[in-house]
Amino acid sequence: MTTPAELRGMQDAAWKGSLPLEIRLAPQDCQVYDQADLYLIHYPRLSYLPFLLPKLHTFFASFLITPETNPHDGWFSFEGVPLKWHYPLGLLYDLFSGASPLQAQAEEAQNPLPWRLTLHFSEWPGDQLVPLDADGKVLHDAFINSVKEADFLRNGSAKEIMTLSKNDSTQLWKAVEAYDFDIYNPISQKLLYAQGAPLRHIPMRIYLPSSPTESEGAWRHLKVVQSLVTPLAPNSREPQTLGTTLHSLLPSLFPSRRTPILAKPVLHGAVVPMSALAEDLLRSVAYLDGWLHLGIVMIG
Repeated sequence: MTTPAELRGMQDAAWKGSLPLEIRLAPQDCQVYDQADLYLIHYPRLSYLPFLLPKLHTFFASFLITPETNPHDGWFSFEGVPLKWHYPLGLLYDLFSGASPLQAQAEEAQNPLPWRLTLHFSEWPGDQLVPLDADGKVLHDAFINSVKEADFLRNGSAKEIMTLSKNDSTQLWKAVEAYDFDIYNPISQKLLYAQGAPLRHIPMRIYLPSSPTESEGAWRHLKVVQSLVTPLAPNSREPQTLGTTLHSLLPSLFPSRRTPILAKPVLHGAVVPMSALAEDLLRSVAYLDGWLHLGIVMIG
């Protein structure tokens, strides 16, 4: 088992992870077409792009064709693909950038950075993205619902999140907005280590590349797999590893429990060892909503 100190180190590394972004205003929203200044920022992998919208709206205000547009009208795309605003930045990058994930033995990433995104303030893709609102309630509710679902899987009920004090509930969201570990972590620990409730399941979503049908756009080139993942391997008293999980859920892609042959699991931009314990990953490097969002990259 991984020691508490090692788990804290993994958590610290995940929280310190960031990506350099180069954000440009969409030509159709810009008075000078594609000549607006670029917005450059290092942004946390665990955080959400909509939190940037007020700053971006102010930055690009003098370039906007329609300056009376609202910050929450903004949406992001990469190479023409609308980016789901309820996905954390790091997950979006791992799924859509085409960058190669870091291997354990790699000294530095050979990836195309900064990540170049386009910001739009018109032509909202309503068939792909739910509209945001001025008060941030839509983003808040989406996050809290995800936290509740994760809590239900871990404990068999959403009691822990539902019985948080009003102050803790408020502070949890403020910590996510401000990206403040010192506020977030004590509340998160209450949820992850529920008193008197053994861990039942590990909240895990697996994102697979897939081919679109003729009626689907590029934004649907992903298939999301979610199933009940127990802390112990099926028919065994051995701890569940990432390898046993993937072999059980996706045997055609992961015929071996120990060695990635056809595909690699990626979390926070790095290839995860198949021997990693699923529970250790949950305790240390889950995203802010309490989920392990795992990307799958084909080998070759």
